[in-house]
Amino acid sequence: MAGIKQKRLEGIIRKNLSEIIQFDVKDPNIGFVTITDVKVTNDHSYATVYVTFIGATNRKEAIGALERAKGFIRSELSQRLDIRRCPDLIFKIDTAEENARKIDQLIEEIHRGETAEEEE
Repeated sequence: MAGIKQKRLEGIIRKNLSEIIQFDVKDPNIGFVTITDVKVTNDHSYATVYVTFIGATNRKEAIGALERAKGFIRSELSQRLDIRRCPDLIFKIDTAEENARKIDQLIEEIHRGETAEEEE
């Protein structure tokens, strides 16, 4: 389980990445990005960044644009962090919201089915 210092580092990385991507990255393919979570390995060498895109027509293009800007983003992040080594960034699309919508839709369909049976 992650310690308090690691959770604090993840929060700081998340906040700084949000600012860097929103204000400093100029790629129009990215669109509006929300960083939903950051997970840092125990040795702080890798940070997995979970993102969702709002307004991006193609999520694969948007994640590709983030991958292309990874070097710039990491250098900006290293200037803002007060740690010895800046972690390597791994961007992943967060599908939790999409999965939650599917589950809600299935529950609603089941509920409608039960209501239709009760009326008969």
